Amino acid sequence: MGTFHDNKHALHGITVVVETDGGETLVGRCDDMDDTRVILLDADVHQATEDGPSKEDYLARASRFGVWPKHRRLVVARSNVTAVRRLGELSS
Repeated sequence: MGTFHDNKHALHGITVVVETDGGETLVGRCDDMDDTRVILLDADVHQATEDGPSKEDYLARASRFGVWPKHRRLVVARSNVTAVRRLGELSS
């Protein structure tokens, strides 16, 4: 007996880290992923700047406390994605 999530990616519902070739790091709940796109819900985007936290610091904080979502839904072109991993895989 299946569920209504049978047609979703295996990471559906899991908080993930998505890294892009543009230097952005996104953290959000994976809604779906295929060959063309990654869809995140309740997501935040980090872009390293001189006066802001480094990517490593941002991810360490996100891993420990979660993120404050600034985007209800984000769609990222899969061609821009360099890595996708579970946030829980990071050591806190």
